Amino acid sequence: MDKQTLIDRIRKIESKREVLVDLLEQPNLGTLRLDVNQALEELDDLIEDFKETFPEAQES
Repeated sequence: MDKQTLIDRIRKIESKREVLVDLLEQPNLGTLRLDVNQALEELDDLIEDFKETFPEAQES
């Protein structure tokens, strides 16, 4: 996988972060809330690592 493909894929994943945030706000989530919260934390870690690794890829 080349660098640009990786950047494009991470940006696509990052754009879907809001779906997890919206899901986390659902009142009837029950114990699934833990899994959604964990997924959100891991996604945030992935995005942070991506920005540290590819600072030039950040959109202005």
